[in-house]
Amino acid sequence: MVPTRCLWLVCAALAMLECAASVLAADTAAAKDVPSLAAPSASDGVPERTRYTDWPAIKSRVSTDPALEARVRHIVASMSLAQKIGQMTQAEIKSITPAEVTKFYIGSVLNGGGSWPGGSKHAGIADWLALSDRYYDASMATDAAIKLPVIWGIDAVHGDNNVFGATVFPHNIGLGAAHDPALIEEIGAATARAVRATGVEWAFAPTLAVAQNARWGRTYESFSSEGPLVRAYARAYVTGLQGGFGDHNVMATAKHFIGDGATWNGTDQGDARVSLSDMINVHGSGYFGALEAGVQSVMASYSSWDDVGAGINYGKMSGAHALLTDALKEKMGFDGFVVSDWNAIGQLPGCSNASCPQAINAGIDMVMVPDDWKAFIANTIRQVEDGQIPMARIDDAVSRIVRAKLRMGLFGTRPSQRAGAGAAGSLQSRELARRAVRESLVLLKNNHDVLPLKPGRKILVVGKNADSLPNQTGGWSLTWQGTGNGNADFPHGETILDGLRQAAGPANVTYSETAQGVDLQPFDAIVVVIGETPYAETLGDIMPSATLRHSDRHPEDLAVLQTVAKGHKPVVTVFVAGRPLYVNNLLNLSDAFVAAWLPGTEGAGVADVLFAGHAGAGSYNFSGTLAMPWPGVPCPDASNGSAKATRWLFAPGYGLRYPAKHAMGMLPTDPAVDACAEASVLSVFHTLAVPPFSMYLAGANPEQPAHDIGSDLNAVIEWPASHPLLRLRTVQVNTQQDAKSVSWLGAGRFFARSPQPRNLMPLLATHAALQFDVVIATPAKGPLKVYMGCGDHCTTSVDLAQTFGRYANGTRHTVSIPLACFARNGADLSHVDVPFGVLASPPFSAAFADVKIVAGTAAGRTDLPCASLGAP
Repeated sequence: MVPTRCLWLVCAALAMLECAASVLAADTAAAKDVPSLAAPSASDGVPERTRYTDWPAIKSRVSTDPALEARVRHIVASMSLAQKIGQMTQAEIKSITPAEVTKFYIGSVLNGGGSWPGGSKHAGIADWLALSDRYYDASMATDAAIKLPVIWGIDAVHGDNNVFGATVFPHNIGLGAAHDPALIEEIGAATARAVRATGVEWAFAPTLAVAQNARWGRTYESFSSEGPLVRAYARAYVTGLQGGFGDHNVMATAKHFIGDGATWNGTDQGDARVSLSDMINVHGSGYFGALEAGVQSVMASYSSWDDVGAGINYGKMSGAHALLTDALKEKMGFDGFVVSDWNAIGQLPGCSNASCPQAINAGIDMVMVPDDWKAFIANTIRQVEDGQIPMARIDDAVSRIVRAKLRMGLFGTRPSQRAGAGAAGSLQSRELARRAVRESLVLLKNNHDVLPLKPGRKILVVGKNADSLPNQTGGWSLTWQGTGNGNADFPHGETILDGLRQAAGPANVTYSETAQGVDLQPFDAIVVVIGETPYAETLGDIMPSATLRHSDRHPEDLAVLQTVAKGHKPVVTVFVAGRPLYVNNLLNLSDAFVAAWLPGTEGAGVADVLFAGHAGAGSYNFSGTLAMPWPGVPCPDASNGSAKATRWLFAPGYGLRYPAKHAMGMLPTDPAVDACAEASVLSVFHTLAVPPFSMYLAGANPEQPAHDIGSDLNAVIEWPASHPLLRLRTVQVNTQQDAKSVSWLGAGRFFARSPQPRNLMPLLATHAALQFDVVIATPAKGPLKVYMGCGDHCTTSVDLAQTFGRYANGTRHTVSIPLACFARNGADLSHVDVPFGVLASPPFSAAFADVKIVAGTAAGRTDLPCASLGAP
């Protein structure tokens, strides 16, 4: 049989449709019970002979074991209702003690991104293992007739990325460019060894989204926009993680079921508007591969699905019985368990984070309820007793959880006593990660054969991403968003600059981030390492009104290229980013251009290929090819026909090699296109401040200096340190770590400010409003001002003391203040640098989330009347 990787390498020279046909045929050759097939659709590149008309029955490599099934039935029959609901509950380690695991029969714990034992980012392997033992021992100390071991889940999505000192692999988008399922299986196995060494048994990976829109902030978690590759990778990744359920394996999770990569405008947690055929044949592809490999858990997506053409709106996936039960469990034959995402049940109509019979009835078996787990348990027990949830549904859910735990061999042995536990060396897979970097690189341009670089030449390295491990690793790296990190947080990592120095010799490499004031003449070549900075879900979304032009968000990258281009030296650009973006202006200033994606901690793999291995052992060439299309216009998702006709600069399968006899001419840069749609929302704060805004704490006197709260979601700030006026911490109002809770200990301000004032007059003309979500913990007893600023000595406020007084019940409220109220009170809305500020005195404490200015008068928006807001 021809290896799957060889088929994908042939893709670079063949039409993508033929490639998809060959690979999907290889994928399905051994499958049984193939359903009837539909006519082909050109929309997704899936050939006619492999198109399903309904969800297919999938043959799993894990066969049914009658003895194990009898044991499952025996265990479930011995359990009380409280024990069963405890097994269905997953709590966050910051919110539950081992003693509570014992008391409430908890089935699972997790640590979210940016959560570690003892709250220490630098927790060592012994700390992880000790806490795992404590939770396990607690689960064995219950009064249940049969003790059920707790299972710990972690977002190990590109290596054991939450653990200090662990190797961080390239994100999935880079691995997709490698087109190498064998590599993926090795990475899965290496990740499993690392996770298991810490005493954790469950990885929330792999992500199987088939991303269709680079606006989506999770694009880098997708292997490809093509279903066949995602299917092959899913099978390989799950096989690597789970193996034969041995001592060095962990339980895998296929996520996020289903259609998270298909949402309209690429909006995270949004609405997928695709047909049933596309949902099955494109977005279902990864799940077919994962189920073939015997995956034991599936995580439901936050997203919704509206099959507009068929007139069927399935709603949120966490409540979609037709998908979780009918399609996944019954038609596809999945016998593992379905887990919900972080507080996802609270997004269903009629539900809260602590109560949602609809989700359980729809097919959710384990509920990720990080903080409100006690209330969830009490509510769910009552709902079963009241008949809202059938006992048969509970028994099915618990049976699935117990089955998975038995298969994983979790019974009878403490985590620290299992093979490989505490093995620090298991955290490191540096050579494998370096190989993955080499295979993931895609050469987009190489005019005049400026690559490979020659050893012994003088090289100037510039750009913000050359010496930044946080920018190389991206989101989901030690912290949730990948923010708040420095190079020292990755002690075994090497930056791209480190690798270039190794390859060329330290004496031959000079580094300047901006190249300002550097004489360019002594250098033989200039390597520019630029790109995105870290982000993860939601915060990484690019608004529909914005272009995909990279330099719109990172003008510093264009500036550094323009600076070095003046030297008339060969310029090699290494683009470190989590998605394909419109970079025509950057390509024009570069002789060679390499897509390096988010390479992780082994940046030296980049230099291996730039020097073609001449500087060390081995001989390396570019082998990566695009697994997603690369935009050739600023607005590739625009609705007009001319944009669609020319929207892709490079198609999937494109990638050059040495020697590349291909000269790229100058590309259009479309400077007149500065927006893709009329802006309807100006986002100010969404989990973090939205650039160009920053969030500040300050005293009541506007002449006093302000303190930038930064981007560390785990920080607790008391400002000023000597005599605190304000205390700030991160909490949840709508979703994970999305809000700032501010307590006023003295008179002070909490506000957003931009260095570039904004003209809000066009938004005023649309009847726009300042909008934010708030939860009042302690109501104010004095004046409480929400204000806008328009430069020095220019502040206009409205008084919300009475309004907030009515909200003092600990529940979330959405506040909507028409801009007209500020204008009425004298605000100069043509020059606003502070679009949101709160001025208060103690006692007052509240959590603020999702601060934005919303245009128009959307249905369901309830504005506060200006007359009720008091004098300015």
